[in-house]
Amino acid sequence: MTVTRPARLTGAALCAALALTAAVWILKDLAALGSPVDLAWHWAGDHHLLVRGRSATSLTDAVLLVVSVAAAAAAIRSRHAASALAATGTVTFALRLPGLWEPDSGALVTALVELALAAALIVTAAAGRRPATASYEPLPTRPRTGPAVAAGVLLAAGALVVALWELYWATELPVEITVDRFTGGRSIMKAALAPPPGWLSLTLVALYGTAAVSAFVRARHSRAFGLLAGAFLAVGGLAEVARTTRYELIGHFGDLPTPGRLSVLTAFFGLLAGIAVLALLAGRGAPAGAPSPYPPAGMPPPAPPYPPPPGW
Repeated sequence: MTVTRPARLTGAALCAALALTAAVWILKDLAALGSPVDLAWHWAGDHHLLVRGRSATSLTDAVLLVVSVAAAAAAIRSRHAASALAATGTVTFALRLPGLWEPDSGALVTALVELALAAALIVTAAAGRRPATASYEPLPTRPRTGPAVAAGVLLAAGALVVALWELYWATELPVEITVDRFTGGRSIMKAALAPPPGWLSLTLVALYGTAAVSAFVRARHSRAFGLLAGAFLAVGGLAEVARTTRYELIGHFGDLPTPGRLSVLTAFFGLLAGIAVLALLAGRGAPAGAPSPYPPAGMPPPAPPYPPPPGW
């Protein structure tokens, strides 16, 4: 399947609008903090740096910004960008959905705008697809078996780790706080645009699981979903590793309680596994089969050469 040129241009414009929306809010937070380094530390989990007002963005916004730019570039460059557009639209829609019950008016309007853009992106990716009818049109390649299976195992492990942490917090926290972790209630302190932590975990479990299954069956869309999942896994792990390093938790690893040690190990697993998934799925795919020299059913045979050769 390929994507028509009008659909590719429309998808690129929608991705650019998503990226621009995220960039505006990031610049707003940058103006409040005054330093890109301080903003990066705030995204990594150090929430003692804002000097005035409530922060608007989180690490999720930074990842969505990069993902939207990458999807826009893919739509412009490749006729096989349907999976990239669909993956970007689906994840953006899932992560922005909790913004509908956000009391902040600016965050609510942003959620409505981005939900509309994400939905339009999904529709564009689906409506703009068409079968490759010409023999010269190459099909999107499938990932090679070894790298695909390895990436699938890492993504499945990532989904399991996130799910187990949510189960742990559900048993450790009161029921009200557990519910707030999914609904964004008053007991949860978060950035205005950030999804509630439990909702984010649920979305990541779904993303990692979907990408893992796609990788196991070597689906043609597994590269787009796998790279997106690997980016979230790697960036989340990097943020956690940076935070544990900032608070010198690694040097006191032996003195930490069991949950603290598991948290540090989870951070390094996320970073290394995410980088590995990106490296495994970014490589060259398996060679596609040779195109058939015969026209598809229902297509007329090619016209004879002119002038015809002797004996034609």
